[in-house]
Amino acid sequence: MDSEDVASSLSIGIKHHLSLQSNNGSTSSSSKAPTKQSFFIGVAGGTASGKTTVCNLIISQLRDQRVVLVNQDSFYHSLNEEKLKKVHEYNFDHPEAFDTELLLSCMEKLKLGQAVSIPNYDFKTHQSIEPARQVKPSDIIILEGILVLHDPRVRDLMNMKIFVDTDSDLRLSRRIQRDTVERGRNIQNVLEQYTKFVKPSFDEFILPSKKYADIIIPRGGDNDVAIDLIVQHIQTKLGQHDLCKIYPNLFLIFSTFQIRGMHTLIRDAETTKHDFVFYSDRLIRLVVEHGLGHLPFHEQQITTPTGSIYSGVVFCRRLCGVSVIRSGESMENALRACCKGIKIGKILIHGEGNNGRQLIYEKLPKDISSRQVLFLDPVLSSGNSAIKAISLLLSKGVPESNIIFLNLIAAPEGIHAVCKRFPMLKLVTSEIDLSLNEDLRVIPGMGEFGDRYFGTDSNEAGSGSTSSSSSKSPK
Repeated sequence: MDSEDVASSLSIGIKHHLSLQSNNGSTSSSSKAPTKQSFFIGVAGGTASGKTTVCNLIISQLRDQRVVLVNQDSFYHSLNEEKLKKVHEYNFDHPEAFDTELLLSCMEKLKLGQAVSIPNYDFKTHQSIEPARQVKPSDIIILEGILVLHDPRVRDLMNMKIFVDTDSDLRLSRRIQRDTVERGRNIQNVLEQYTKFVKPSFDEFILPSKKYADIIIPRGGDNDVAIDLIVQHIQTKLGQHDLCKIYPNLFLIFSTFQIRGMHTLIRDAETTKHDFVFYSDRLIRLVVEHGLGHLPFHEQQITTPTGSIYSGVVFCRRLCGVSVIRSGESMENALRACCKGIKIGKILIHGEGNNGRQLIYEKLPKDISSRQVLFLDPVLSSGNSAIKAISLLLSKGVPESNIIFLNLIAAPEGIHAVCKRFPMLKLVTSEIDLSLNEDLRVIPGMGEFGDRYFGTDSNEAGSGSTSSSSSKSPK
């Protein structure tokens, strides 16, 4: 596969990562795994305070996340003929002007990973028109509007609540410009509406909702520092899995479109062996590099070719790898590419059914007790095999804090078992899957990793015998 084909394949994977399916033997290929909930942000503030500008600035900085912006204005009630005749007497800034029940229903569905139809409101006719906007679930949902913090049911859906606080004179001048240019109204009507409805509603409904905000942004979109801090907080929350909050020794690589695209391809049952190996190797290299970053180091100053002094660091040089036969051996090349001449030991563990693990074979460096150990196994399911292997390393005198466990995917059950049993060990993974099924297979998983990587299963990726280091076995 040449570089253009590689880029094309990865692009396809990125675009279709929501339709991810895995082949797990008895599990139907058409079954859909539950989707994790979106991160929901509410952005409120007075009319023309700069809410949309703030939202667009946040979106522009979240380059590796899928974001959908929903405007509360889309949920205005359509006006009947009687109300249209007295449209200048209608208060568009009152909570009852919005179809809050429909807004709440749409936001609940989006947060749960369901697609919705958002009304398309025409400000010139004051009617919802066709076609409606079809919105798919995303990593981040931003709901923007003057009263998005008013209803407690809507607030309760939000992970972050923002209030954009802008001077009232500036807001008025912006509203005059917007309503006359974009919505075809004259200045006199805009001023009358502002005096009669907009300002009183701001004082009665919008300003009181400010107390519910987690973050208040003075000056709106001109406040670069506030925008940067908000984006950093969002990225931190998105990169922090719930299990990372429980176990400080669990490290999840920050997810980007590239990583998720590669996961889409290696998890796809239709992916060829060549592509499976290619993208698995790329992911393994990322995991190895991330794992090496957790090695102990000391500071050191060196002299560059220009004669300048550079203050850097030097990592521990006494390393070794230990791979679980057989799928763990797929990670050895990446480790050797990063650590020239590194020693690598082997462990083979076998088990029957769901009970117990038996050590079949081990060959480890004689001085392993004095080395930092990178433990290699691409899939962590129940944790049984991993616990057996790690216990062996401890019996050889390896300090628990010297072990870094590297894998591509991990089930929550395995994480609980390993991180709780060995709190000083570091576990590094690129994705945390949903769960194990009744056969102790990782869901959604990627099938039998060893068979797919080494091409030893000619029938179906995901079926085969119970290898101790496969994603199907109770590791």
